[in-house]
Amino acid sequence: MGDLPAAFAARRGRLHEIIFEAETPGGKAFDVALLVAIVLSVLAVCLESVAGVRAVWGGPLRAAEWLFTILFTIEYVLRLTCVGRPWRYARSFFGLVDLLAVVPTYLSLLVAGTQSLIVIRALRLLRIFRILKPAGLGSDLLQLPLRCPRSVSPASPSTCASSPSDSVSRSG
Repeated sequence: MGDLPAAFAARRGRLHEIIFEAETPGGKAFDVALLVAIVLSVLAVCLESVAGVRAVWGGPLRAAEWLFTILFTIEYVLRLTCVGRPWRYARSFFGLVDLLAVVPTYLSLLVAGTQSLIVIRALRLLRIFRILKPAGLGSDLLQLPLRCPRSVSPASPSTCASSPSDSVSRSG
């Protein structure tokens, strides 16, 4: 019985490596799978919001939404399980995003008329920034609206302003 805590700690450490360490093969595979799930989930929510599509595909789209909600719930619980301070993660920005991304689906079981909360499900898109953050892309994507002009005149072609730290040559 003395090996049980050690075995749990080892599994918890391996789980943390897969979920939070993007540089490992397992972490990369996890991030790719999560990215695909997020995009497909948001796509299902968007398609369900179109009346004509919902009329034909409403059942399968709702089933997909529940499947993704269950998967994201399992992911959230696993994240809480493998961190040293679960309450701290739960109160972090991404912890709150993870929670708020699944709450509307469960709330729809308890409260009628919560379909208006479907917009909250788009928070799942913010989870993409967590995946892109280790690659240095998350902060760049968040700054993109600040770098691009609000309007572009058709007479004067314009590109997004480059920062001095951009080292990629644009002359392909």
